[in-house]
Amino acid sequence: MMKKKYKKNIKKNNQRNLSRLNLFQVPRFQFKRKCPLTGKNAPEIDYKNIKLLKRYISENGKILPSRITAVSQKKQRKLSLSIKRARILALV
Repeated sequence: MMKKKYKKNIKKNNQRNLSRLNLFQVPRFQFKRKCPLTGKNAPEIDYKNIKLLKRYISENGKILPSRITAVSQKKQRKLSLSIKRARILALV
């Protein structure tokens, strides 16, 4: 007969590992970066600001997602809208 102690031990070991965090461990949890388009001295999002818009467009011409660029949701919507406007006017 096989006992199921093995699975219980795994759960206990995981809990022990989480409680023993030290300075020399590889960081598993990353902190979210601040939005580069908010705060002081932040550039204003506008369809005419082509230099800013090109930073958020890939080489293929696609809009980069906010998880890569660390832009907040509100600013990401404004950014995508202004990129689309610039595309229609053939600025980008």
